[in-house]
Amino acid sequence: MIGTAILCHGSDSGPGATKVSALAKAAEALGWQALRLDFRADDQHGYAPAVPLRVAKIVAAMRVASRPLVLAGSSMGAFTCGLASLQAACDGVFLIALPTMIPECPQSFDMARDVPAMLVHGYEDSLCPVLAAQAFARSRGMPALLLPGGHRLADQVPVIERAFGEFLETAVA
Repeated sequence: MIGTAILCHGSDSGPGATKVSALAKAAEALGWQALRLDFRADDQHGYAPAVPLRVAKIVAAMRVASRPLVLAGSSMGAFTCGLASLQAACDGVFLIALPTMIPECPQSFDMARDVPAMLVHGYEDSLCPVLAAQAFARSRGMPALLLPGGHRLADQVPVIERAFGEFLETAVA
């Protein structure tokens, strides 16, 4: 095993979701352990209350995971991966459909500055505005892969899977 990829699904989803499954497939094909966290019980509390619960679960998993360690998530999963990277060490962060704000959450998106990161986002994302996510990526000098599609990026899963594989091979080498 090379390292650990902690994979975080979005709200109204689960650890078997399409994008999380594609990320796991890419990681495992390269010899990484893919750890899919389950936030369904946390998400029943609502968006803002779920944030600290999710972050705590991610940080707990980070503290026992083998290195190198990459966090990857979609939507709320991306948001909470970034916040978790501020609390425990990791070697990379891969963000899909990133919301820079969560309604009623006092904290806007942030992440560790000293780790490789990449953003994948849909041009037509009506839930998480592409310009806000792109502005964050630009402020950090982070590569961004902007794709046709909405928030779910359902037609882009193979592209996301390849991008994650390349991220693991190059950014976290």
